[in-house]
Amino acid sequence: MAGRYNPIGEYGVIGDLYSAALVSMDGSIDFLCLPHFDSPSVFAALVDVERGGRFQIAPLLAGAARKQLYLPDTNVLLTRFLDADGVAEVSDFMPVEDAGQAHTVVRRAKTVRGEVRFQMRCDPRFDSRWGRTSSGSA
Repeated sequence: MAGRYNPIGEYGVIGDLYSAALVSMDGSIDFLCLPHFDSPSVFAALVDVERGGRFQIAPLLAGAARKQLYLPDTNVLLTRFLDADGVAEVSDFMPVEDAGQAHTVVRRAKTVRGEVRFQMRCDPRFDSRWGRTSSGSA
């Protein structure tokens, strides 16, 4: 089962000073609670890959090398996918309330080189309790 989970070092963090999201190197938001850090989860695949939910935007480049970096002096996370057939990028950030858009996740997918198709999977699981059964036991 451990192979189905990404190592924590393969995640970038975005946030709006009220909450934060963990974005994996495969373009998936695997953990997010809204509108606050201690609010119920929206996505929690980080802790339950089958029932936690995720929001993934990823290029259809099977063997692409992946890299994450932040735009200088910002909390804008870039996830780059580099392949012989093309280069793709997913940008993620959460604007702070001063921008008038608190508790919002902004995602942008773009092709940098070549012709690259993207796939999106948005599978929220509101307050999933991270795999608890209906009786409330783990």
